[in-house]
Amino acid sequence: MKTVILTGGGTAGHVTPSLALIPELKKYFDKIIYVGSRNGIEKDLAKKHGLEYFFVPTVKLERKLTLKNTAIPFKLLFGIREAKKLLRGINPSVIFSKGGFVSLPTVIAGKKLGIPVVSHESDMTVGLANKIGAKCSTAFLTSFDCTQVNCNKKIYTGSPINQKLFENKDKGEILKKYGLSGRKKILLVFGGSSGSKIINENLRKCLYRLVNRYDVIHVCGKGKRENIKTKGYTEIEFCENIDQLFYVADLVVCRAGANSLFELTSIAKPTLAIPLSKKASRGDQIDNAKYFEKRKMIEVLQEENLTEESLYNGIIKLESHADTLKENCKARFSSSPNKKIAEIISKYSK
Repeated sequence: MKTVILTGGGTAGHVTPSLALIPELKKYFDKIIYVGSRNGIEKDLAKKHGLEYFFVPTVKLERKLTLKNTAIPFKLLFGIREAKKLLRGINPSVIFSKGGFVSLPTVIAGKKLGIPVVSHESDMTVGLANKIGAKCSTAFLTSFDCTQVNCNKKIYTGSPINQKLFENKDKGEILKKYGLSGRKKILLVFGGSSGSKIINENLRKCLYRLVNRYDVIHVCGKGKRENIKTKGYTEIEFCENIDQLFYVADLVVCRAGANSLFELTSIAKPTLAIPLSKKASRGDQIDNAKYFEKRKMIEVLQEENLTEESLYNGIIKLESHADTLKENCKARFSSSPNKKIAEIISKYSK
């Protein structure tokens, strides 16, 4: 019996691409197992997709020099030891890693046990966990053709895409579910799996103007809801079926995570991306956004320039450029890479 282990986590961006591959992976593997952290976002997402789930001790990697860094090697070694015990019991044919600190114990343990590891990087630049994981990888897949990685077997594949995005849906039912009339254009705003404080704040400041033009769906993040009662505005903390919101949206404002940008451009949704600033990241979202902006597929508003006024004006500008953005997206998207990625994972399995 052939078994594939999926690993990765910390944020939904390190999880959902793997889950998008499940239909294709089932063609090659008898069993699909997810290995993550004890209580990370990956646990709920994997279980909701019917996957058997195991956890190993994990440790978050710190880019800055802090006292916490001194404990990282010891915690990581403990996680690797526990991951080796788990992998010996499962005896998988291959490990597929989407990165994030959650993936490291399993990836390193897999390498030590001679289990093939196929890693995938969503962003244009490689994250810290994947930089380490690349040294353990039999093959390293990238979403962007220009990504640089220290691995002998780099393969450009594109980003896994949720196939539900391409399914026809009942727009009326979805709008009814979220209490919207559908008489205005639908503006969807979200800030990643945990929400964005700065986007939330500035959206709420210009909300009274926006609802005159649009029906607004705002995915604000868990614990960030303010229960604003305004006609034409729906506020939700988290959406498991984001494909439904993508389907009804006419315009989208979001962060510049690679997964979101690849999915939104694949279905030609006019998007205003607000990348996470370098103060709070390695600058990966800025690079992602530049890539799509250069190809005239999205509009970009840098976080340091984000105000109530710039957000409102950016949305108005987005609407005026919507048709051009749609055409550019359609011209550049060919097909989903899910089949190709699953084939590669199968090829490197033992």
